Amino acid sequence: MANISIRPAELSDLDKIVDVHTQARTAYYRAGGLPEANIDTADGAAHRRGGWARSIESGDKRVLCALHAGEVAGIVAMGPPLSSNTEADTATVGELYQIHVLPTHWGQGIGSQLHATFIQYLHEAALPIGQVEAWDRNHRAQAFYLRHGWRPTGHRRQGPDHSSYIRMHLNAVTA
Repeated sequence: MANISIRPAELSDLDKIVDVHTQARTAYYRAGGLPEANIDTADGAAHRRGGWARSIESGDKRVLCALHAGEVAGIVAMGPPLSSNTEADTATVGELYQIHVLPTHWGQGIGSQLHATFIQYLHEAALPIGQVEAWDRNHRAQAFYLRHGWRPTGHRRQGPDHSSYIRMHLNAVTA
């Protein structure tokens, strides 16, 4: 397991956060067979930068960075269910928005350590259910979540290139 420290993200981390996100999403979309033209757009990085900045500055979302040798090697974002999920009860559900680890650091336990911070968040907020969505072609992510106790709910949301995102739940009481 990699020797890392985890701390709250700061706006000064924004460039590295966007880089980690971009590298991770490029790797899993390529592995899932998404056409190159659909992986990123000219304004993609700027869009991600704006989203991460809003999340870092948000009072109800938590963004953390995993540092390896002093550099951001992974990120996690969590908080109340997103507005696109109108079924979730904000009194009982916390959402894991995303975990990203630099592909060069995959398999070193960084994702599991970031995942543990989400479990801690659920316990601190007394939320019994965790929720996440994983791209149906990202078999690596699905296997990761299954290993950590997540189970598919049967709900799917439209994704890119005739794919979908699979919703999964975690029983935080037993996690």
